[in-house]
Amino acid sequence: MADVTQPAPRPALWRRIDPVWAAIPTIALATWLLDPDQAGAVIGLGAAAFLRTLPYILFAILAIGYLKASSAETLISRAFTGNQTRMIVLAALVGGLSPFCSCQVIPFIATLLAVGAPLSAVMAFWLSSPLMDPAMFSVTAGTLGLPFALAKTVAAIGLGLFGGFAVRALAGSALFADPLKPRPGTGSCCRKGLNGQPVWRFWVAEDRRRTFAATTADNALFLGKWLMLAYLLEGLMITYVPAEWIAGVVGGAGISPILTGALVGAPAYLNGYAAVPLIDGLLHQGMSQGAAMAFMIAGGVSSIPAAIAVWALVKPRVFAAYLGLAVIGAVMAGLVWGAVAL
Repeated sequence: MADVTQPAPRPALWRRIDPVWAAIPTIALATWLLDPDQAGAVIGLGAAAFLRTLPYILFAILAIGYLKASSAETLISRAFTGNQTRMIVLAALVGGLSPFCSCQVIPFIATLLAVGAPLSAVMAFWLSSPLMDPAMFSVTAGTLGLPFALAKTVAAIGLGLFGGFAVRALAGSALFADPLKPRPGTGSCCRKGLNGQPVWRFWVAEDRRRTFAATTADNALFLGKWLMLAYLLEGLMITYVPAEWIAGVVGGAGISPILTGALVGAPAYLNGYAAVPLIDGLLHQGMSQGAAMAFMIAGGVSSIPAAIAVWALVKPRVFAAYLGLAVIGAVMAGLVWGAVAL
């Protein structure tokens, strides 16, 4: 019998092109065609900002590679044992300081909830974990300054504590009763879960050396493309968006710009690394420090990867509480940072 098996057709070329990589030369070319007098300034601003941040980007890439190769993220599981108050505090600290992969978090949290880990500790981790990690700290410090990076780290941990203790206080209410969806999916795109012990001297094992090389390469491409695009957009913003308009919407003192920053940040945020240069541009155009902090906190928690990790496991009312706590915490962080940064 003849073999009629045919190889799977390759997707069309346009489907194989990364839209982010395609957008970078497209925007540069469009700027040159539409306004050649300003194209050099736009591209120059973006390139200068990227090169200025490059040492921090390189450090971030190497840090992610080391943490993944050594399985340092397995330490996360230790935050969910013992006294509930201790669990909330450790979960907020671990979430705000450690790297994590969204596809790992879904099965990991599903298992914890299934075996009875309190939702309060899980919520503390959920709220703080998307906001800060070593790579994000490095990029933020390099672009927005060390004080802003430290303040965001404190805000991430504070948001986790706020959310965890709020859920604990309301644990007996209908809002958080029976929080899990039926049969939460535990499939994962990752090859291994958050278990085992870290191996800090990862280079002694060949498979871990391969993990380091692959992770470093993947994150170099990931961070490189998003930050190139973001710095190019920052150049466009500085060149074409009137500073008076930005200052009128999210500038000045008071709670109004901070509320605007939080409410706009929640739906508008796409990528945490790309947000850093954009916020830098907005700050140069007149955005207040408090509004910038509120934007980054609300947006980070509601970003698509972070939100999916919650939506996949809990009922809509708990998901709504997650978003509500994020916005409230973002406004609080914006008010505090706005007062401190004056």
